[in-house]
Amino acid sequence: MRLTSILGLLLALLVLAGCGDTDGKIAEGADTTDQTATDEQTATDEQTATDEQVTTDEDPGPEVNDVLPPGGSVPDVEGLALEEAAGAAGCELMSFKGKSRLHTGDEDEAIDYPSSPPTSGKHLAIPAEDAAYISAPDEKALVHSLEHGRVVVWFKADLPDEARASLRAFYEDDPLQTLLTPDETGSDYEVSATAWNRDPQPNGTGRLLGCESYTPKVFEALEAFRKKHRGRGPEAIP
Repeated sequence: MRLTSILGLLLALLVLAGCGDTDGKIAEGADTTDQTATDEQTATDEQTATDEQVTTDEDPGPEVNDVLPPGGSVPDVEGLALEEAAGAAGCELMSFKGKSRLHTGDEDEAIDYPSSPPTSGKHLAIPAEDAAYISAPDEKALVHSLEHGRVVVWFKADLPDEARASLRAFYEDDPLQTLLTPDETGSDYEVSATAWNRDPQPNGTGRLLGCESYTPKVFEALEAFRKKHRGRGPEAIP
């Protein structure tokens, strides 16, 4: 037998011996711990988001129904101009010069917004998603949503069931670029809506519709406000 054949045979035996050390384990360096942790965190985050938002495809459960009961209805709107609709509902309209478009990475940072609820200003880097919420997202995330042209509708969680059911129906009838959230800002309004317009540059103008008392007429005002201000943020994102 030639020397090269002998060397080849020895090399093959050594390779086979090395393969036998794995015992079915993943090869060294292929650590799956990070991927497992990522998968678990993603699942947790998705479940948390689902628990805090209304799911309209099926019955979302008793906790959601306690805050935003199903079965509500929205009165027919006449298509009034915003100023007329707000006056008829006993609501006030206010505008605020845009303060800042800077981001903060600190969720605990206290930001002095010029209005409650806020209409513009420094905000978190990640906006709140378009949804109906049973617990309020961080207001700094909601302000970022306003910058993206969203309209945020705020309500007091102690409103009568019928009122909260109607607000849920209002959201579900036209959820495009709209968020519905309990108002935990300390405002004096039972129902309000906010938006952030892009003009004048660079920081735009904050808009507020504030209704101290809930009546069915607020829906005419809310619809007019949304129609006028939706999609007009300083950073328009579809």
